[in-house]
Amino acid sequence: MEFMLAFNETNAEVAKKTDPEQSAAYWGAWNAYVGAIAQAGIMVSGNGLQAPHTGTRVQIVDGKRQIHDGPYPDAKEHLAGYFIINVDSLDDALEWAARSPNASGGSTEVRPVLPPPEMS
Repeated sequence: MEFMLAFNETNAEVAKKTDPEQSAAYWGAWNAYVGAIAQAGIMVSGNGLQAPHTGTRVQIVDGKRQIHDGPYPDAKEHLAGYFIINVDSLDDALEWAARSPNASGGSTEVRPVLPPPEMS
């Protein structure tokens, strides 16, 4: 079964990426986690994302496109990246989610991947 692990980080976690005193530990934890997933042979795909301020949101309001740069200021967590993994069960996916470096400083959402519709 394929599951998406969506990694949500707080502003404090995002700041660790470039903080000279915290970045080595931050990136070291993520490199170890990614290495463990790769070594287990369960990674289908995935990507980290650039900082939240680089994002652009698009909405259609009253039929007109509206563009919003960066995240909404009231956001407590930001999507930092994701992996698609192929494991035997939801319990296995939850175990991998709990091992993520941000599970204690943010959150990791686990969702089953929707299979493509069957073509007739």
